[in-house]
Amino acid sequence: MERVGDARGIVLGYVDALSAVDEAMRAAIPSLERLADVLGLVHSRRISRSGQVGTYSYMVHGAGCRFVSDNGTEVDVDFAVDGSEIFDLWRLRLYGLSLSEPLDVTDQDLRTAVQSLQPLLTEVRPGWFSVAN
Repeated sequence: MERVGDARGIVLGYVDALSAVDEAMRAAIPSLERLADVLGLVHSRRISRSGQVGTYSYMVHGAGCRFVSDNGTEVDVDFAVDGSEIFDLWRLRLYGLSLSEPLDVTDQDLRTAVQSLQPLLTEVRPGWFSVAN
């Protein structure tokens, strides 16, 4: 049961870290209305595909972006067509493994944790989740 508790901590920590990334990026780049706007800035060449913004390094990839805080914590997120932030179990595991005291849990434990956190989280398509507004 402890692993499910660890998994729940990973999910909640990821959600908090994603919120902190959003806040830091919008403070550093006032033209950002939402985190997904980073993609448009890269595509229009107003910012580079990778770089440093405040205490985060970032690297835009495909439909998302990987953020790494100055303490090494990784938050990888994709963006849906509507600009909402979405993530899967792999991204949650990556976050857990990047913590200063890494936590490695199974996909099943993460799925159980995510399900226990509804309605905070919603499954937007099979295996992909978003923080409910």
